[in-house]
Amino acid sequence: MNEFPKLHINLEKIEKNTETIVNIAKRSGIEIVGVTKASCGDPNVGKAMLDGGATGLADSRISNIKRLKEKLPAASCMLLRSPMLSEISEVVEYADSSINTELVVLKALDKESRNQEKTHNVLLMAELGELREGILSEEFSDLISFVNSTDSLHLLGIGMNLTCFSGVIPTEQKISEFLQLIDGIEQEQGITFTLISGGNTANIPRLAQKPFHSRINQLRVGEGILLGRETIHRTSIDQTFQDAFVLEAELIEVKKKPSVPDGDLTENAFGEKPVFEDHGEIIRGIAAVGMQDTILDDLLPCDETISVLGGSSDHLILQLPGKRYNVGDTVFFIPKYGALVHLFTSNYVQKSYDPIDCKI
Repeated sequence: MNEFPKLHINLEKIEKNTETIVNIAKRSGIEIVGVTKASCGDPNVGKAMLDGGATGLADSRISNIKRLKEKLPAASCMLLRSPMLSEISEVVEYADSSINTELVVLKALDKESRNQEKTHNVLLMAELGELREGILSEEFSDLISFVNSTDSLHLLGIGMNLTCFSGVIPTEQKISEFLQLIDGIEQEQGITFTLISGGNTANIPRLAQKPFHSRINQLRVGEGILLGRETIHRTSIDQTFQDAFVLEAELIEVKKKPSVPDGDLTENAFGEKPVFEDHGEIIRGIAAVGMQDTILDDLLPCDETISVLGGSSDHLILQLPGKRYNVGDTVFFIPKYGALVHLFTSNYVQKSYDPIDCKI
């Protein structure tokens, strides 16, 4: 198997990032669940999160939960996507809990849990304007009544999710809406939620500035741990590492070429019309990694004199400095979140636990 492209994974930095965020959250009495989905449920990444103080792990795919459970059987694992009806059996078998928004799914979980003689924990997700998964306020009564009527389902609590799809910011107003919704449900149903899962990495900036609302006692954090960045302004989180993951790619061509193409132009292979600026002749390098492997625009060169110009399925086009690079040399990049997800998913990218430092 080819040595490159290679994704270098620094488990020690992942553990330390987790520890930093866990300590921030502890000041407000909040537990951190480590989200492993960007790493495709890599058990080594999951273990680093647990070693750093995460109380459990969460992933959006049951195949990843299964992978985690096989290596980390004692870990509490949450399915972070509403279960598909076609995977209910595996959800009950491998996931300790799951987020839910649909009555038909809860009924299927109840039936399968009885078949497997298990109790499955459910976290009901509220719709707060993000317009991804979420239960409308008027729907909660029926769902809660059903869960509480069963012996095989346990109502773990209530949660919300913002920023991931629509980019809705978890402002003070949004959090107040969430807490008011909880108060109303509790009064109507005569219950008290023990678990309030109040969001994700987007909540960390507020959490770091002042104590959080006392009712919220859990956050689900992925990017903040993996990349050391919050997700509102993409700024680094104090005392975290941003280079826990570094991509290494090999140069297969280095030549002086014009900076603009020659000829009549149309769309490229991906239906795009690239824009070129004329800088005369430049040193252009091609690295053997492409859009089939990652999001090229989300790669940050560790060498600040390198610029990403674009690419195609299997080629990354770079502007290189002077005469410092030759064919066969390797170049290094820190991936943003989207790029990281693709790198882990690509079978063409080797995964290595041999860490590389990269400061940008």
